[in-house]
Formats: sequence, C-alpha cells, structure tokens
Amino acid sequence: MRVGVPVGHAAEQVDLWLDAELRGVPSHGLLRLERLAERIGKGLADPKAIGLHEWRGAGFLAVDGRKGLGPIVANAALEQVTARARETGIAVAAIANSQHIGMLAWYAERVARGGQVAIVLSTSEALVHPWGGRKALLGTNPISIGIPTGEPDPFVMDTATSIVSMGEIHDRAHRREPIPSDWALDENGSPTTDAEAAKRGAIGPFGQAKGYALGLAFELLVASLAGAALGPDVHGTLDAEYLCNKGDIFIVADRVQTAGLSTYLQLIRNAEPAEGFASVLVPGERGRALRAERLKSGVPIADPVWARLLALASDDVPKRQGAST
Repeated sequence: MRVGVPVGHAAEQVDLWLDAELRGVPSHGLLRLERLAERIGKGLADPKAIGLHEWRGAGFLAVDGRKGLGPIVANAALEQVTARARETGIAVAAIANSQHIGMLAWYAERVARGGQVAIVLSTSEALVHPWGGRKALLGTNPISIGIPTGEPDPFVMDTATSIVSMGEIHDRAHRREPIPSDWALDENGSPTTDAEAAKRGAIGPFGQAKGYALGLAFELLVASLAGAALGPDVHGTLDAEYLCNKGDIFIVADRVQTAGLSTYLQLIRNAEPAEGFASVLVPGERGRALRAERLKSGVPIADPVWARLLALASDDVPKRQGAST
C-alpha cells in the first residue's frame, strides 16, 4: 500500500505470497515483494490495472494485462473464463503484459474447488539450458493442473520443467546454503553447488531430454497463444529494469466426471512404500500438510528477506509518484 497498491489488490497479492510460504515454496513467496515494489516505483508495474479483455471466439479470451499485478490480472481473467466454460464446456485465457503470477497451484486449486478442471502454464526468462547444451535458452516454464476428485481437497500438481525454479536458487542464496551439484551450471557451463554462481548460469531441465522437450513445447505454446516473448528475449520477473513480457495461459474445462477418481487416489495412497519412504503421497498433499502445520507454528523467513521487509515498512521508503499513503 505504501507504493500505491489499492488495499484489495495488496491483500490478494500478499495472500498468494503467504500461501507459497505456508506450503514451503519460499521461492515464490515474500522474497518477491521487494522487487515488485521497486518495479511499481519505476513505473514498470501498474498497481491498479486489471487488464483489458477481448474475446476472440466463443472460448478464447485475449488479455492485455496493462502492466498489472500478476494475480490481479490473472484472477480477473479467470472470473471470465470459468463463467464462459460453464456455457461452452471449455475456455482459454491467454495473458500478456502482466507481472509474475507466482505459484500456479494457487490458481489451479481455486478453480478445482469450484468444480472445474484447470490447466495453468507460464513462461519465464531464459534460465534453463537445453538438454545437451550449456547456455540458458529456455524458461523454467511451469505447469499446474487442478482436478476435482469428489474428495474434500482437489488433486493439484504444480511443477516447473526445470530441475528447480530460479526462485529456489535465490532462496538458497539468501540463506547462504549450497545447492545440489546436479541443479545448475555456472556462467562457464560447469556444474556448481554455489547458489550465487548458479544465478549467473543455467538450470538443468528435469528428466534430462524429456523435461527439455516439455519446457520447449510449453514455451512455444504460451508464446503462440499469448503473443509472449521467447527465450533470451523474456524479461521482467527477476529484474526491476524491463517491462514484463512473459505469457500465461489458463485453460478451464467444465462438466467434470469425478466417479472413481477418489477410489483410484486411495489405491495409490495405500500402495506399499519403497525403502526410505514412510508412505506414498498424492501430489499436493505434502504442501497441504505443511500449510496446516505452519498455520499453527509460524513460517520460517530467511533473515535477509525479513530485514528487507522491515526496511520496506519504514518511513524512508519512496512512494510511487502520485500514489496515496
């Protein structure tokens, strides 16, 4: 609010960040606040915009985010496509020109709790090297899928097509912790355990050639539907210097059949665990359990992130030009 974000938008943005912290995804949590505040101060982000909508067919919504905050633009678009999907069976929102939308599961779960299937895709700066390469040429390009199952909680998976997100590497760097040697290459193309060196290098694709293929397919899909930039031309989610030109895709399907889904999921949970595992979990369950625990015990925040949050709350934070207190 000190940099001009309306109270409702501020609450929505912070809810997204806090949910990431609660679920153990600090890479998409509060460490992002300082950068977004700086982007607003420089005019690279508009704290009040909700996006310009244009239906290009019965089930395709093109959205110009007008530099708006990621979750504000995304939720405004989702409101339109979830309603349209109830009429058409399926609807798509393709978003360009908005800020980082954060943890994709936050959106997929909301849609699935409303009884619809959601597929969410996003792109990022070139942070991942192609399989067989040494230079970052692809985004981390995550995907989340939410499906109602007839259980109290929907099925929700959320994964990047890289071994890890760059936000996780930034979090390790904040905590001054090493990273596994197979996560990333340094700027010279050599494997590294130094998180700071990895920030200047390239992350590996998950699953080697398979993750690379999926990441490239998602990069092309999002760019072709949203009109987003590609590869090394993408900017704006990890800096405060450029307009954000990645893309986001939301696919919502209605008329879901949930018969048998819960029984199948329980079959998986009841499977005999492999050595070293206490039980077999369905994707999303670890994060929900951690969220419940942290709602009771609190959230661990890296000291440098906490110090910056306190600084942002101090009286000497510059306000955005024309912003109200």
